Amino acid sequence: MTPMPPLTLVIANYNYSSWSLRPWAVLTHLGLPFEVRRLRLGLPEFSAITALSPTGRVPVLLVGTQPVWESLAIIEYANELAGGRAWPSDTATRAEARAVASEMHAGFGALRNAWPMNIRARDKRTPMTPALASDIARVDALWSDCRQRFESRGPWLFGDYSAADAMFLPVAFRFQTYGPDHLGPVSRRYLAQALADPLIQPWIEAAHAESESIDAYEAVGQP
Repeated sequence: MTPMPPLTLVIANYNYSSWSLRPWAVLTHLGLPFEVRRLRLGLPEFSAITALSPTGRVPVLLVGTQPVWESLAIIEYANELAGGRAWPSDTATRAEARAVASEMHAGFGALRNAWPMNIRARDKRTPMTPALASDIARVDALWSDCRQRFESRGPWLFGDYSAADAMFLPVAFRFQTYGPDHLGPVSRRYLAQALADPLIQPWIEAAHAESESIDAYEAVGQP
């Protein structure tokens, strides 16, 4: 059997890079061995990404020297390595989880633009716009619906942890920063579950250990 090439996940700042966080969370939950290479945003070192990814963006997973870019593609690659464990085991639930993950991937632009991920920050507030309110309501409805229907299977969106939870993890950090009071009680319980996940604590610790501060992220919603 040919040994698997080493995996290296190239990411940006722990504190700010929401797209880097998603595949990191999946790889970590699946127990796959991988190294992390961090390229800090706004510094000359970040230009190295152009030689590593055809898009010039993070994240990119290096399988040996072969790049796998784009978060969902990395997640699906990890899913294959782990024998399908990144998604629910039954067909119907797996299809729904993929739809939920894809909705996060393609949508929620107002929420992402108004609330950039900033893990270290607390008690920031931003003006509420109709588009932002609509995105928040959709997250609340989606989280509440999934938890109410799959509660008997476990504490995550579809019972057991899946890539859908990883896709929404940066959103959980956003609510922590900009206000969990926008969510209903069921969603707040899920938020607490996501933030307390022991497997993501190393990422949180790394975010707090970073010294870099990027004005474009820090200036939003000044408390």
